[in-house]
Amino acid sequence: MNHEVKSAVRVLELIEYLAGCSEPVMLKDITQDLGFPKSSTHALVQTLVSLGYAIQDATERYVLVHGSRHGSAVRAQEARLLSAARPVMEELRERSGETVVISVRTGRGEVRRLAKCVSRQVVHYDVDLDAPNESYCTATGRVLLAYWDPASVEAYLARKLIVAYTPTTVTDLDALRRILADVRRQGFALNDQEYVQDSVGIAAPVRDRDGNVVAALTIWC
Repeated sequence: MNHEVKSAVRVLELIEYLAGCSEPVMLKDITQDLGFPKSSTHALVQTLVSLGYAIQDATERYVLVHGSRHGSAVRAQEARLLSAARPVMEELRERSGETVVISVRTGRGEVRRLAKCVSRQVVHYDVDLDAPNESYCTATGRVLLAYWDPASVEAYLARKLIVAYTPTTVTDLDALRRILADVRRQGFALNDQEYVQDSVGIAAPVRDRDGNVVAALTIWC
């Protein structure tokens, strides 16, 4: 006896399909590749969008939101952020030729990567969105720390084991505080081989309509 629910199967197939796409895809491509009727495919992807599991960008393309392990309110908030950020990330990638990543700060001051636009160059820098990523010695993390409230930053530095990942990693706490002050003053952060040897990152804050820093955009090369 077949207990499959057709609509549920299609949702899972759609999620698996989107998860395997490295770039946003048009509705017609989803319909063609999966062989679903256009009307039902549109309804399914719009359901994922409304629940924050996927985003639809300004060019009517769809992309899955990475790592949706949080509540629906957080998913929806991140989906809105990614919907606005995606075209900016793609433009930055095309103009720089490098990989672009958008990240947010966790409640404990760590970096959580949300999405990436990978460089189209044959030799390029790529990141695992789920891999650990330090805050104190990366451009991304320094932006997110620099615009956090000072008490939370001090609590982070107090509990964090500050280690050198490369010979150039800054580990002195007073020096790190000065770096964060420089980030706030200049509006961007630079990491020159402090976390990964031969890798450089430059990051800038992403603000909401009220001017609060909600994420960081980073170019990695």
